[in-house]
Amino acid sequence: MRSTFEHKIRHCTITLLLILSTTVYSQNKTIQTSGDILLFVMPATALTSSLVIGDYEGTWQFAKGFTLNQAVTIGLKYATDKKRPFNNGNRAFPSGHTSTTFQSAAFIQKRYGWSYGIPAYILAGYTGYSRINAQKHDSWDVLAGAVVGIGSAYIFTTPYQREHMQLSFANDANSYSLGFIYKF
Repeated sequence: MRSTFEHKIRHCTITLLLILSTTVYSQNKTIQTSGDILLFVMPATALTSSLVIGDYEGTWQFAKGFTLNQAVTIGLKYATDKKRPFNNGNRAFPSGHTSTTFQSAAFIQKRYGWSYGIPAYILAGYTGYSRINAQKHDSWDVLAGAVVGIGSAYIFTTPYQREHMQLSFANDANSYSLGFIYKF
């Protein structure tokens, strides 16, 4: 009788472990997949947004930052040829997913402000997490990717000026001054 009971417990334990490991694997796969999707969604959002609102200067700034980011990221990957964690390949440094999403987030934040930048940075951070979770990168790879991405965007991006013309007025006890400011 005891052996039948032990057998049932072993069977239940094995079944439970299989279910849990499948669930954990599925969650990890979902995290990895969502990070892979953000790799394309973030730059597409940044670029499309600037085109939709007619900010062609911003479109050009994004394109220059994106090109620099890809060149630096790929160059560093080949120059360092760092191994990925758990023998998952080479060229881990820096994380390309992270550099791309952080370049997009930094462009959005610097061009259009923090109210749009904060959600973009959260998504970029999640992408970095997804790369560590998928065991494709370590924290140094992700940190370097974020630095390269933000730096690439900040080199070319200027704040969006909705108002190019502004009137100014100043006065003191003896005079009045009216000014016209045009921002290029």
